[in-house]
Amino acid sequence: MANAEIIPVGLGELELVADLHNQVFTPPRDAASFERRFDGRRNTLLLIAQLDQQPVAFLTALELKPDTHFTWLCGVLPDCRRMGLASQLMEAHKSWATEQGYEFVRFECYNRHRPMLHTAITQGANIIGLRWDSQHHDNLVIFEHDLTE
Repeated sequence: MANAEIIPVGLGELELVADLHNQVFTPPRDAASFERRFDGRRNTLLLIAQLDQQPVAFLTALELKPDTHFTWLCGVLPDCRRMGLASQLMEAHKSWATEQGYEFVRFECYNRHRPMLHTAITQGANIIGLRWDSQHHDNLVIFEHDLTE
């Protein structure tokens, strides 16, 4: 497992987050799309994972409801996968959410993203539901970490 430096960044770093996103996911998003998603949201969180001072992964999160923080997007550059970076980002998010007084961290993962499903289960997340995404024609598995346990 790589020992990444996990850095919380502000909304001023949305260009970097969008750049990392676009190296991991399609379709691409610009910084403005992230701004719109976070507009009016409470307790947004942006985390960057760095290896040798180079950004290689990210996690974005926001308050879903007063007791639950939601991981919206988490991505790792293809050349840096299988190094434990997503797990380190998830652990950092859980620690941050605990410090902020949240009871749960929730996230969704497409059924076809098997490595992330495995990471979620390995991290001890509970499956609390499924949701059909008609736009992507796939099930989303809904996971939750109980921070009070």
